[in-house]
Amino acid sequence: MSTSALVAGVGMIPFAKPGSNKPYPEMAAVAVREALADAGLSYANVQQAYVGYVYGDSTCGQRALYEVGMTGIPVFNVNNNCSTGSSALFLARQAVASGAVDCALALGFEHMSPGAIGTVFKDRPSPFERFDQATEELVGHSEIPLALRYFGGAGLAHMQQYGTKLSTFAKIRAKASRHAANNPLALFRKEVTEEEVLQSPAVWEGVLTRLMACPPTCGAAAAIICSEAFARKHGISGAVRIRAQAMTTDAPAVFDARDMREVVGFGMSCEAARQVYEAAGIGPEDIDVVELHDCFAQNELITYEALGLCGLGESERFICDGDNTYGGKVVTNPSGGLLSKGHPLGATGLAQCTELVQQLRGTAEARQVSGARLALQHNLGLGGACVVTLYEPA
Repeated sequence: MSTSALVAGVGMIPFAKPGSNKPYPEMAAVAVREALADAGLSYANVQQAYVGYVYGDSTCGQRALYEVGMTGIPVFNVNNNCSTGSSALFLARQAVASGAVDCALALGFEHMSPGAIGTVFKDRPSPFERFDQATEELVGHSEIPLALRYFGGAGLAHMQQYGTKLSTFAKIRAKASRHAANNPLALFRKEVTEEEVLQSPAVWEGVLTRLMACPPTCGAAAAIICSEAFARKHGISGAVRIRAQAMTTDAPAVFDARDMREVVGFGMSCEAARQVYEAAGIGPEDIDVVELHDCFAQNELITYEALGLCGLGESERFICDGDNTYGGKVVTNPSGGLLSKGHPLGATGLAQCTELVQQLRGTAEARQVSGARLALQHNLGLGGACVVTLYEPA
């Protein structure tokens, strides 16, 4: 692949609680129109579209895009669990970088139901059968919803190996709330303290409180991806280059290592980050701002280590020293992350993209990371897939 792919425009709607959202075609159409307007393009310029969602019937992507236009282009529906949005982005970038098209759309949306995520199709094997079995063997606690067991178990493994305190995870959630207070698109903008996080109802005593988990959310986000030649031809300004990108899936260690951190994708994240750093010829110390997959505070902590932002076992010190926020080594989740911004599964990866594009343009207002030049995105889905993307100004 020799063609550089640019993010020409981004769009995102404010995320909402289930029940207070518009239907998915309306949410998606607003995000797409915003991305097109941001790029200064019309839908007629788009040659292919990749549309991500987890909870929906086949061809929901077409249903959503028909609200914007019916131009006959290929529309691909994408479902890769919580990494769905960035998987759509990966495919759009790949289509442009390969020279197959000059302009592609990546769209993600989710119309979620209240409460913990559960199985929809109960009459066939679950894609999480082996993950569930490993989790039962490693941590038990079958009375706790599985997603909470997965990531709570990963946090517990870190606590047991390194002596990490529960208060450290609370610090992550408090930091997320401070960042989200400056984000008008975030679901939760109220600041919470470390003490309030610790005093919220225990989901798993001594391991996980309710405020350490992201909320079910509805929303949509979109990005226009184009070639440099297309950008020049159409006078596009403010584009951001995708300097490197990698997508990984599970390796045998996810079950063989007998470690809940591996079960929730630590190895996938390590490998995707390694590929991106190698392709770009940089190291984690060069990154200025990161949007990473903090579906639980526990996952944010272990992801610091997976991305190389700190060494193994050093996350607690990294957090306590303030190296994960403004004034520290690297600002993580200036948007407020999934914990505060919300996590509409199909939209999350493209919401992360939107935040980082704004950071590199210098248009993030009160959230702006001073002098940001290299931005890293990490989006993880169990089952599994991980996408890591490196952005820089074009």
